[in-house]
Amino acid sequence: MQRKSTSKPRVGQALTAAVERVLRQLFRILLRNHMSFKAFVDIAKHTYVEVAVDEFGIPGKKTSVSRVALLSGLTRKEVQRLLDAPAVDDAEAGERYNRAARVVAGWIRDPEFSDASGNPKVLALQDGASFAELARRFSGDIPFRAVLDELLRVGVVEKVDDDTVRLKTRAYVPESGDADKLNILGTDVSDLVATIDHNLQHGAADPFFQRKVMYDNVPVEALEEFRRMSGTHAQALLERLDKWLSQHDRDTRPGKGGSGQIRTGIGIYYFEEDMAPPPPPKPSGKKS
Repeated sequence: MQRKSTSKPRVGQALTAAVERVLRQLFRILLRNHMSFKAFVDIAKHTYVEVAVDEFGIPGKKTSVSRVALLSGLTRKEVQRLLDAPAVDDAEAGERYNRAARVVAGWIRDPEFSDASGNPKVLALQDGASFAELARRFSGDIPFRAVLDELLRVGVVEKVDDDTVRLKTRAYVPESGDADKLNILGTDVSDLVATIDHNLQHGAADPFFQRKVMYDNVPVEALEEFRRMSGTHAQALLERLDKWLSQHDRDTRPGKGGSGQIRTGIGIYYFEEDMAPPPPPKPSGKKS
């Protein structure tokens, strides 16, 4: 007697469990920022339809409303409504992040703006190896004062006096500005999920690097040292990789040849979770 395959139900169960784990972390952020469940559902429906149209069509044919309805489980009327609705465009925030990150990386990487040990110099606003020259070199045609205002706003740069500025951190990680931090959430989580999706589909023949190190019974006393050590080594690795990539990037090296236009990089993140069981409830003190 032939046994019935259980692979699809198992994949479905694994996918459901994985989505629940991802959504638990995401919903914590949504609730903290007062996004209603209805607003989340509207975004999810719109994105579901958008992906179905863009990536799950039949080659050589225009993707019909009926096909999208079949794939998504939504009604044809709902699909049409979502296709007619304007998409959320946050390209400006993404471009702002990219330009600011390039300026910070150039400040660290370029020997004209850093010392022999690789530490960023305090820069004059103008004249010579100045912030104005740094911004011109790494942010394109954006006025240097607009770049400076952005870096000051998010707390990455501070003024030493009226004519000089100092880099506070070796990476573009906004200290203030929730919108900027949430933009990083969108790009970084999206990149990680895209890597996992690539490895699910093509991991045997063309894997993307995806690794982590984790132990689940580490004492609290060891965390401070591990945070410091992992942060130091991770930052050093990222700066080495940034230096190599910058030599091949046509925005920072306009004369660089080659074909195509690829966005590529590598991300590192730290995590911790309290695994200790909750304390038992205290007795009520009531006598029976």
